Amino acid sequence: MVPHVAVIGGGSTGVGIARDLAMRGLDVTLVEQGNLTHGTTGRMHGLLHSGGRYAVSDQASATECIAENRVLRDIASHCVEMTGGLFVKRPEDSEEYFQEKLDGCRECGIPAEVVSAEEARAMEPHLATDIEKAISVPDGAVDPFRLVVANAASAQEHGARIETHSTVTDLLVEDGEVVGLEVEHDSGAGTRVHGTEGGTEQIEADYVVNATGAWAGQIGDMADLDIAVRPSKGVMTIMNIRQVDTVINRCRPKGDADIIVPHETTAILGTTDEEVEDPEDYPEEQWEVDMMIDTLSELVPMLEDARTIRSFWGVRPLYEPPDVGSDDPTDITREYFLLDHEQRDGLGGMTSIVGGKFTTYRMMGEEISDHVCAKFGIDADCRTADVPLPGSEDFSVLRDYMDEFGLRSPIGRRSVERLGSRADEVLNTDDPNPVVCNCEGVTRAEIQDAISQSGSDLNAVRIRTRASMGNCQGGFCCHRMAGELHESYDEATTRQAWDELLQERWKGQRHALWGEQLSQAMLNYALHATTQNRDNDPADGDPIDFAAFDDGRAGDSPVGSTGVATDGGTDGD
Repeated sequence: MVPHVAVIGGGSTGVGIARDLAMRGLDVTLVEQGNLTHGTTGRMHGLLHSGGRYAVSDQASATECIAENRVLRDIASHCVEMTGGLFVKRPEDSEEYFQEKLDGCRECGIPAEVVSAEEARAMEPHLATDIEKAISVPDGAVDPFRLVVANAASAQEHGARIETHSTVTDLLVEDGEVVGLEVEHDSGAGTRVHGTEGGTEQIEADYVVNATGAWAGQIGDMADLDIAVRPSKGVMTIMNIRQVDTVINRCRPKGDADIIVPHETTAILGTTDEEVEDPEDYPEEQWEVDMMIDTLSELVPMLEDARTIRSFWGVRPLYEPPDVGSDDPTDITREYFLLDHEQRDGLGGMTSIVGGKFTTYRMMGEEISDHVCAKFGIDADCRTADVPLPGSEDFSVLRDYMDEFGLRSPIGRRSVERLGSRADEVLNTDDPNPVVCNCEGVTRAEIQDAISQSGSDLNAVRIRTRASMGNCQGGFCCHRMAGELHESYDEATTRQAWDELLQERWKGQRHALWGEQLSQAMLNYALHATTQNRDNDPADGDPIDFAAFDDGRAGDSPVGSTGVATDGGTDGD
């Protein structure tokens, strides 16, 4: 009988494990409390590590990073942009540390070369004029949403069941062994392709893998297990354009505000490092955003006057082994740890995997899949380093889709970058294919493809397509996305999904409301709350008074000065 493994956590590590186990022939169910990427994975700065950031302080992690950097370039080409990276030295930065960084990279097998200030500015013209030199490394940018969805799609193709919006409320324990999960399925807009539409389910499992990252301790508590995760909050800020096309790192010991990552149409500034207790309840503060802009403007001065479109924060799932003590979370290793709770705690049936980084998610999945297979005496090789993810088979971003699909070239190129080798399948349609999200160039065909995968959850559509993630932050496309959803779902479901998408878009703008972004937010509010009447929900018993839109000025005739009739019809046609 094929063992059934329940994987908790829908971030990069969880879906990587689900894919690996499913490809080895095991029966797999993955459960995630929110959307895929709900936790740390969906709140990162998008860096595909070369390992350079750890080449001095954590060489084991650096070596893992460069190895997986090369793997992901091969298996996830449609998710990766090889931007290259620079570690930039300013006059006040240590020459000794610069040399340590260079030597450390070479010791870890990371290709690294010194470039002069003139060469660095030729690569990135907006770098500060007083930088002295830099080290080039093979950093890149990766879309975590696209990568996770591709892993989940591959897992499903190999028979896995993927359940989002499904919260684990308890671990089922019998005779000193974990035998399954109790799960509460949300019945809201996050309708899933598989599984029930709401309520509690008990999922029996031969083995359980806890891959919840910063939430691993909370899952452990359900079985009285002590998993010493030390969540570390990092705040990031998204700028309106790509001020740089290369990953820019400050060449100094790890600290706050030391990296700029070009990501799709934007640049992401990062980050901070602050230990917190609850991975859900520590939002960013205004001073953190201001500090990042001020500090990174020392590297790229134009950031000082650039438009900030939103900020966000994520929580690193740092793990500190019991025999190690540190008062400073920045000193904790970025390595990952496999915790076999039968060996460690006397509780069979479950293993947790903690620590690590996004770049090493596949390696983590391979190690824990080897571990699970060994538990059941299964001899099956890992294939995740060799088999491309859906969308990355025979993929080239240079292909010109303008003529083939009747799209303007920039939009066609963006679509192909997102879809990779699935572009033919998704874009080759006889139906009209207008642009739904102008900022990101997302067409109707992509939106409908995402709806077919994710159901009625528009935030899941967002992470699959990047629709609503551009400069207007959904001001001009959220209602269009809802319109596409309404082709398949009723009004109540569509309105709920629309509201959830609007809330997600608003919450990240709180610390970016000044200058042009404040004007954009005011315009978005006018569009959403006033023109679209989104502050009046018919589901709450407040029917829309359409006549209020048509009455014209007080005292006007039934057909007012605008020529609009009070009965809701139009004067003339």
